[in-house]
Amino acid sequence: MNASQPPRRLVRTIAAVVAGFLAIVILSVGTDMAMRASGVFPPADQPMSGALFALAAAYRIVYCIGGGWLTARIAPARPMRHALMLGVMGLIVSTIGTVTTWNRGPEFGPHWYPLTLIVTALPCAWLGGRLRRPAEEDEG
Repeated sequence: MNASQPPRRLVRTIAAVVAGFLAIVILSVGTDMAMRASGVFPPADQPMSGALFALAAAYRIVYCIGGGWLTARIAPARPMRHALMLGVMGLIVSTIGTVTTWNRGPEFGPHWYPLTLIVTALPCAWLGGRLRRPAEEDEG
């Protein structure tokens, strides 16, 4: 084993988690912008209906699963562990977002919306990791 291998693995670990996170953020923001541009969502300064927030939550869930898959796919080893690191990162970011926007106005949506993002962060990352690797390969 070469002395430069552990730092290289650390860089690849960080890159895998960051890639999954960026994929989720870019897809989510891009879809939000497309929904506003197409008239499905109202302009940013106007509140949305609960049904539209449900739609936003649905595609964010799909993107989070995809981010977990991507992270597991490019992880240097232990793909499920990397996917779950992404899930923890999503849990932290979602919690911060919820705390900072709670009761700030209707443009931030009903309270169930950010709570949904918190509750689904880890299960979505886990599912994405599971879709990438069968259970017997998790320890690799």
